[in-house]
Amino acid sequence: MRILLVEDDSTVRAFVLKGLREAGHVVDEADNGKDGLFLAVSENYDVVILDRMLPGGIDGLRILETLRGQQNATPVLLLSALADVDERVAGLKAGGDDYMTKPFAFSELLARVEALGRRGRPESAPQTRLTVGDLEMDLLSRTVKRGNEKIDLQPREFRLLEFLIRHAGQVVTRTMLLERVWDYHFDPQTNVIDVHVSRLRQKVDKPFATPLIHTIRNAGYILRAD
Repeated sequence: MRILLVEDDSTVRAFVLKGLREAGHVVDEADNGKDGLFLAVSENYDVVILDRMLPGGIDGLRILETLRGQQNATPVLLLSALADVDERVAGLKAGGDDYMTKPFAFSELLARVEALGRRGRPESAPQTRLTVGDLEMDLLSRTVKRGNEKIDLQPREFRLLEFLIRHAGQVVTRTMLLERVWDYHFDPQTNVIDVHVSRLRQKVDKPFATPLIHTIRNAGYILRAD
């Protein structure tokens, strides 16, 4: 599943993020209400995990109410240190689908998230394969093939290619890659992206007749099957 995690506690966020990714899910993250709201309304997710109390003037209930006001029915699991019954009721009345109080066991969180994902998509199976042209990525086995030839990728290369495939046909900027693939929220002023894109091209494009990864001058990169 594709999941959005909005949590300002860095320890909790890292703990949940690691567990969800190890379980095979694709996770975007935000550590404040403003960024969380932007991602929640501009991207498509199977489940949103939302902290009740957030910095930045926009709390979890505000994000939840905005989603529901836009007729967005994405399942939302609220996390909170507030265990009071009235707080839980307020979260559920605002449109939350489930509510967990901190501290919690990750195994229970994972079970609840996956249950919400099944509820939100009862007629469709989870997306486990991504394809662009003759390029195919299997998210379960973590394998990549082009035509009938297997391509061996390092974990970071796999994440980079997955992001490019998910945004196939769209220009992907340096900032987007730094935030989503490297989890940097600043520019480290290095050529790390150029190096990894070059390595990825050596594996995905060079052995084949038609390139898929294209550089858009002064903008970024785009993956497309011409």
